[in-house]
Amino acid sequence: MNTLLEIRNLQTAYGPSQVLFDVSLEIREGQVATLLGRNGMGKTTTVRSILGLTPARSGFITFAGQRIEALPPEQIAVRGVAVVPEGRQIFPNLSVRENLIAFAANRNDSPQPWTLQRVYELFPRLKERQHNLGNQLSGGEQQMLAIGRALMTNPKLLILDEATEGLAPLLREEIWRCLRLLKDSGQTILVIDKYVERLIALADQHTILERGRVVWQGDSQTLQAQPELWKRYLSV
Repeated sequence: MNTLLEIRNLQTAYGPSQVLFDVSLEIREGQVATLLGRNGMGKTTTVRSILGLTPARSGFITFAGQRIEALPPEQIAVRGVAVVPEGRQIFPNLSVRENLIAFAANRNDSPQPWTLQRVYELFPRLKERQHNLGNQLSGGEQQMLAIGRALMTNPKLLILDEATEGLAPLLREEIWRCLRLLKDSGQTILVIDKYVERLIALADQHTILERGRVVWQGDSQTLQAQPELWKRYLSV
């Protein structure tokens, strides 16, 4: 598998406050990878740096063989990076259908691109609610819409930041089902979430951040076998 995303020695700051210190990771095409760590350890800042929202102070980010750390967010998005942000951020005054159509673009030049029909097949509830406005949806339905909206861009890399946060158990299961289907279809995914057991079952590799530094990287089998890592770096 070819490397899709490579981050090397990334350092990022908000003004004088440095947040990331020499963060490095690599994701290959078709892999599901995670960023793990307690709140405030640099996970979302890493995502923001990938997206160009919080530019790197030093280090480099390569996506699909091209350096992107100095590019504006819109150029990074056009290259095939899509995010399902924490808080969903859907358009409240547009219908479900309009939210999806607004982001339609085959940026991956896929022979089988994501379309309205494919998104409705993945999330039948969205088809049922396609004429409802975004602010008329439940939290779980808004999360499905946020994922569907990202998929409509046909991304090479799909990033999910706390996609199951605040959802009822049955709706969380719907999101995990969706992620498994996306993985089986070959979609490359980067996930931030707190449900480590579910991530171990889903993902190929994991990176743990502590105070803006990478403190562990490895595969699911190794993480499963080292519960002391969970207690040290992930438990509240």
